[in-house]
Amino acid sequence: MINAAGLLKVVHPNMDEKQLLLRALRDVNVPKFLKNDLPLFENIILDLFPGVEKPVYNYGGLEGAIQEVCKEMNL
Repeated sequence: MINAAGLLKVVHPNMDEKQLLLRALRDVNVPKFLKNDLPLFENIILDLFPGVEKPVYNYGGLEGAIQEVCKEMNL
């Protein structure tokens, strides 16, 4: 998680540090959780970072590409 936060800081040097940590925590942990664990994780995050806005992610064309492939595969 510390490594992820450091890499994000390099890419986004002006990003609020609390938001940067939130994003690093989510990026590192969310892929490991099952669907039912996500609400618990989000509640823990809200308790740890009260009042901090969820950072906005910009993945460029990734989301559009995923939607396109899903449509092609009838998913």
